[in-house]
Amino acid sequence: MSFEVHLIDGTYELFRHFFAVPSRKTPHGSEIGAVRGVLNSVLNLFEMGATHMAVATDSTITSFRNELWPGYKDGSDIDPLIEEQFDPLEEGLRALGIELWPMSEFEADDALAAGAAMASDDPRVSKVLICTPDKDLAQCVGGKIFQWDRRKDLLLGSQEVEEKYGVSPASIPDYLALVGDSADGFPGLSGWGQKSSSVVLNHYGSIDLIPDRYEEWDIQVRSGASLASRLASDRNLAMLFKEIATVCNDAPVSNTVDALEWSGPTVNFEGFCETNGLEALFARTEKVVADRT
Repeated sequence: MSFEVHLIDGTYELFRHFFAVPSRKTPHGSEIGAVRGVLNSVLNLFEMGATHMAVATDSTITSFRNELWPGYKDGSDIDPLIEEQFDPLEEGLRALGIELWPMSEFEADDALAAGAAMASDDPRVSKVLICTPDKDLAQCVGGKIFQWDRRKDLLLGSQEVEEKYGVSPASIPDYLALVGDSADGFPGLSGWGQKSSSVVLNHYGSIDLIPDRYEEWDIQVRSGASLASRLASDRNLAMLFKEIATVCNDAPVSNTVDALEWSGPTVNFEGFCETNGLEALFARTEKVVADRT
């Protein structure tokens, strides 16, 4: 027997649904619209036949990367209406019976990377789907592991990653280190754009292997001398950005994929739905379970 594993970035999904779905209040007046959207989205996967799933969250937002780079994202600009839904989201996912990986020192991306590595090692797993468009996770793609942008229904394997970024999955941290990542708050190196970075990394593979002197480069690149000079002077900074962009495969996640098998909601789910005015969600979940028996 073989099966697919779905790994979901719960923090991304919460933000996505907050901006995509109408506001919804609980009977007590709290905002619950994004949580409702995420839980319904998860149920949709089960309706499509998903059997093994985990959701990673990082409600604290900050991680060890904030100690490496002061400008790294810290969550200080989060809308309070999003922030107040982190706890209900995790409560709802647990009540729904979903394996939850809440991160504090690490980020959700790290949990997804660690979970993908764990799941891909299991011979029963035919495919691991990392459900997020976050470009950081492209570095995990390869073999059984794919990245799935559910909103665009875009599936990325190794070939698609290379077509999109111009580099192999293994070079994604180097690529982000050079071009920067505004979403995560680090700027990259001045002058190094997407095209020049992809051309150089497609040849050398890693920042570590790019010579300091342009005269020693094996390829011709527009403004190559300037690029080489910038990298030579800021190599330590580039290596720091690469460290920040590299996901950690040792984040604390489940030991085996067996923990990810969904067997239906817990006894707490009905109460969670009633408290938050999500009775329709409970009814939909009961139908999903009934259809599986």
